[in-house]
Amino acid sequence: MGGPVLFGVRHLSPAAAYHLRRALDEANPALVLVEGPSDLSEELHWFCHPQTKLPAAILAYTQDSPVRTILYPFAEYSPEYQAILWAHEHGVPCRFMDLPSSVFLALGPDWAAPKEDGEDKDAPPEEAPSPDIPTTEWVYRRLETVTGEDHDAFWERRFEQLDTPGAYRDAANTFGRELRRLAQDSPRRTAENQVREAYMKRTIQKAVETGVPAERIFCVCGAFHVEGLEQIAPMTDEEQNALPRAVSHATLMPYSYYRLSTRAGYGAGNQAPAYFELLWEALHRSGPGEAAYLYLTALAAAHRGAGNLTSSAEVIEAVRLAHTLAGLRGSKYPCRADLRDAAVACMGHGHFSELAAAAAQVEIGTKIGALPDGVSRTSIQADFYRQLKDLKLEPYRTAQAKPLDLDLREKLTVKSEAAAFLDLNRSLFLHRLRVLGVRFAVPVQRRQEKASWGEYWTLQWTPEAEIEIVESALLGDTVEGAASFALRERAEASTSMEQAASLFGDAFLCGMPAAAGYILSILQRLSVDAAAVSDIAGTAAQLSLVIRYGDLRRFDAAPLIPLLSQLYLRACLTLEDACICDNSAADGVMKTMDSLNAVQLNHDFLDETLWLSLLSRISDRDDLNTCCSGFAMATLLERGKAEDALLEREVARRLSPGIPADLGCGWFEGLARKNRPALITRLSLWRELSGYLDQLDDDAFKRALVFLRRAFCEFTAGEKADIAENLGEIWGLNAQQTADALLRKTTQEEQALLADLDEFDFDGI
Repeated sequence: MGGPVLFGVRHLSPAAAYHLRRALDEANPALVLVEGPSDLSEELHWFCHPQTKLPAAILAYTQDSPVRTILYPFAEYSPEYQAILWAHEHGVPCRFMDLPSSVFLALGPDWAAPKEDGEDKDAPPEEAPSPDIPTTEWVYRRLETVTGEDHDAFWERRFEQLDTPGAYRDAANTFGRELRRLAQDSPRRTAENQVREAYMKRTIQKAVETGVPAERIFCVCGAFHVEGLEQIAPMTDEEQNALPRAVSHATLMPYSYYRLSTRAGYGAGNQAPAYFELLWEALHRSGPGEAAYLYLTALAAAHRGAGNLTSSAEVIEAVRLAHTLAGLRGSKYPCRADLRDAAVACMGHGHFSELAAAAAQVEIGTKIGALPDGVSRTSIQADFYRQLKDLKLEPYRTAQAKPLDLDLREKLTVKSEAAAFLDLNRSLFLHRLRVLGVRFAVPVQRRQEKASWGEYWTLQWTPEAEIEIVESALLGDTVEGAASFALRERAEASTSMEQAASLFGDAFLCGMPAAAGYILSILQRLSVDAAAVSDIAGTAAQLSLVIRYGDLRRFDAAPLIPLLSQLYLRACLTLEDACICDNSAADGVMKTMDSLNAVQLNHDFLDETLWLSLLSRISDRDDLNTCCSGFAMATLLERGKAEDALLEREVARRLSPGIPADLGCGWFEGLARKNRPALITRLSLWRELSGYLDQLDDDAFKRALVFLRRAFCEFTAGEKADIAENLGEIWGLNAQQTADALLRKTTQEEQALLADLDEFDFDGI
């Protein structure tokens, strides 16, 4: 009486999957056991559903925070998946046989889900294995040193190109046995493998005890574990009962080829999942040699699709060169390294950069899996996918980033309410995901766009987004409920008006008036305490936005008006004192002043006389920061509340011989922050500035130069040309010649003068 069939595999190996199915046909088992969490066996039938498209994964996660997760992803060419599919097609029972996911989660991150051949593939290389580095990783690095190729190329040449099931199984099992022979793992890692193998052996024993003949059991596991399963004793009942367990749940989720690639950090992945699919396809055609033609023709098509020229002759030559390279490197057929080298030489003119985009498409790919309706999901996942369908966002669930432009206005030409407010509801949904930290959609700011009803997003699907949705299940059963809970929780932890105002703005954008009302009560409480004028202005600006666009989002903003009026009054009472500051703080004060000015302009119920009186005082006072005074004057000019005579008088006073250069030019810097086109047209301003600079000595001019360069750095080339024309007229010169002289590159003499400024004592200005 023989034992069970132990078929060792490498995860995501097309050859393993191909030969495994042939071995299953030959063995005709009564039970198929697959390495995987034994408590997740109920999910296996979903992988065989006709509407399931791989890659897909089983995700297990803890019920309590912080959420810990483990993933078991499958591609079409995963040997585990093909074993599950074979069992389904032949009506044979199939179960997972490894430790339950609840045990993996309870044991912590060091006991993560099984990796390639049972180990981690991403540890750094070392000359000898340290206690923290898996033996397999050390062996792989030593193999790379000996062969001169990476582990994927080594595996592809020696295993993916084997022709018979027996040869593959013997080679894989021998490889796993040799890895174990070289084992010098840490005690913890050794214990991990022993516990897992003892549990798997127990699963086999239990199956035999139920009446399944041992020789009719077919086990699929990492090649590393084959010898362990042959030798280890089954886990006892006492040992099983002693295993820790975490309260956990499981769900299925679509996966992606990018996430399977090692570039995304999945240890059991491979560098080129889309290329390995080509290997799988080749095995079902004429054999491993077919992969060369599939790869190079697909690469040429992708390269042409990007607008590049690639001839059939170049592809033919690349095929020939790849076969030659494979022979020189000791393999019967070309592997990916040979194919890439040949493509670079024949199609990329010696530069991989020319083929990089096409290679990424053919080797990694953008494929994303899909699951049928009704699949086992958390309630928040089900709500997410329902809304994705209702809001017609399913076409955006791709690995490629796609723009989405929204018009939040009601559509009056449609019949249904859902169609009339489709874009608005999309906006609410995407903002709720943003609040939850689900990175499916990213808002985009457009500088040129002024429309208040326009909203712009970039949507891109990743498996990480699905994990983030699952983690949000701790906050609520629906996307809206979870977002509301998250906002309330953050609001309760807020310690400043600015934080609470930002959360209130999020509640508004999410279309959640109940959460907004709760946050508003916290905001009102925080507003009673002392706060910096910048915080008050920022909060006022946030409330102003909600009041102005509340109707657009069907949001009642009336309760905000009293609070905004109160904050506006407080800001007017404290802004003047805030202008008593140094130059490093002046920039923030000017931004605050500009923000409050916009708030007052947007709401008639805010006292305009109070604001204009405040600006006039700040503009007139000599004991305030001169940048702030200049900015206040610019604001009055922009609003049409300062006559030309007032400006000329103020210019003459601020830019007079008795005023220190840093104060005079600092005032001009503040003045130039706003309304520049109107300033440029005032010839008297530039005449006063020119006269002021003429009377400065060298040291004073160098001090003034700091402020002037800072003031003019934001002027456009056209604005500078207009100023040059003004100066040409003042100096009695040709306007074009003056512009050319002022806008030309600096001479060596002038550069030396500027270099002298490095050693000039600016007294902290």
